[in-house]
Amino acid sequence: MNKAVQQTEWTSRAQRVLPAGGFGNYDPTIIIREGRASHVWDENGKEYIDYLIGSGPMLLGHGHPEVIEAVQEQLNKGMTFFANNAAGIELAEEICKAVACAEQVRYVTSGGEADMYAIRLARAYTGRQKVLKFEGGYHGMSAEAQMSLAPKHLANFPQAVPDSAGIPDSVRDEMLISPFNDPETFDALMDEYGNDIAAVIVEPLQRVVPPEDGFLAHLREQCTRQGVMLIFDEIVTGFRLAYGGAQEAYGVIPDICTLGKIIGGGFALAAVGASADIMKHFDIDIVGNDKWLMQLGTLSGNPIAAVAGLKTMEILRRPGAYEKLAANGQAVMDITKAALDQHGIAHQMVGDPTLFDAVFTAQPVKDYRSWLTGDQEQNAVFNRVLREHGIFKSPGKTYPSIAITADDLEQTQKAVQQAAAAVASIV
Repeated sequence: MNKAVQQTEWTSRAQRVLPAGGFGNYDPTIIIREGRASHVWDENGKEYIDYLIGSGPMLLGHGHPEVIEAVQEQLNKGMTFFANNAAGIELAEEICKAVACAEQVRYVTSGGEADMYAIRLARAYTGRQKVLKFEGGYHGMSAEAQMSLAPKHLANFPQAVPDSAGIPDSVRDEMLISPFNDPETFDALMDEYGNDIAAVIVEPLQRVVPPEDGFLAHLREQCTRQGVMLIFDEIVTGFRLAYGGAQEAYGVIPDICTLGKIIGGGFALAAVGASADIMKHFDIDIVGNDKWLMQLGTLSGNPIAAVAGLKTMEILRRPGAYEKLAANGQAVMDITKAALDQHGIAHQMVGDPTLFDAVFTAQPVKDYRSWLTGDQEQNAVFNRVLREHGIFKSPGKTYPSIAITADDLEQTQKAVQQAAAAVASIV
C-alpha cells in the first residue's frame, strides 16, 4: 500500500468499527502515527507542529527521554495491581504539596470521572442536591456536566439545556446555569437558591476565556457565605497556568479541585483533591454507610501513570520551565495577532499564554455567548489552512508546549500568515 492510500484506508476501516468513524475526540480523518518532541506525523507521513498535544497532557512534548526512562523502569516491575503502590503514594504527596486546597487526593482515570466524583463529594458533604455551573463550561461527560455545555438554543438563566440524549429530566431540575464573568446574575441565583446548592463548579479559565479581575474571588466569598462547596475544575489548568495551577495563578482557593492530564504524564490518570475533612467521605470507617461515597476504579493510581506524572512534575519544577512555556505561547499569540491585524481581520486573542486561541469577532469575549459571536466560517478556514501548512491544533484552542523550538515558531509564523491571507480572501 502506498503512503497516499494509507490514511484513507485507515479511515475506511475506522468507519466500519467505530461510530462516526472515530474515538469521539478529534477529526477522524486524521490518523496520527507517532509523536516526537513538538511534532506529530500522520499515517501518510505528513509532519505537523503539535499545538494539540493530546488535548493538553503532553506539556513537555512527546516522548520526553526522562519520562520514557521512568516508564520503562516501571514496566519491568509491573503495569497495574489494583492495589496501593509506592509511586502512586509519592505522586499524591507531591500533588498535595503543590495544590493549595488538597490535603488528600483520590485517584480516578479521567478528568470527566474526577468532575463527576467532585460533584458527588460536594453533595455528600453538604447534604444538598443542586449544582450551579457556568454556561459553556466543560466538566466531562456526566449527566450534570452535559447541561448547557454548548447549547444549541440559548435559554433564560438559570434554565439548564441538555447537550446529550439520554439524560433524565430530573438531572436538569437539579442544575442551575449562570453566565461566566457575571457576578450580578450569580449573586441573584445564590440569593434565591443558596440553601439548596451543594456546589458551584467552574473552570477557572473557562475553555480559553479568562476570569475578569475579582470574579473568582467573588465566587469564593459567596460560596463561603452560603456554605456552598466551590469546585475548581483544574483538569486543564492544573500544573499548566503555574505549578500550583489556577489556585496559585489567581490566588483563590476552592474547597475541592479536580486534576488530570499533566499529573499522568500522558497516561490515564486524574484526581479529586480537598481537605481531609471533605475527603473523609471516601472513608466508610469515618463517616459510616449513609455518608460514604463509594469509589473505585481498575486503573486508578496505576504505577505507569504515576511514575510518568512524577517525572513530568519534577521537570516542571526545574528553573525556567514555566518561563519557557509562557514565552512559547506568547510568541504564537503575537504571531497570530500580527498576521490578523495585517489583513484587517476582526479578532480577539482570548486566553492565557499557556492556553489561548483567536476568536474572529470585534466584540470582547467574556463568556460563552460573546464567544458565540465569533465567525465560524473564518475560524474553519483559518484552522484548515493551518493544518494544510503543518500546524496541528484544536479548532478552538492552542496548547503550547515546552518542546516548541525557534524553528517551530518560524514555521508557525509562515503558516499563520498563509491562514490569515486565506481568511482575508473571504471577508
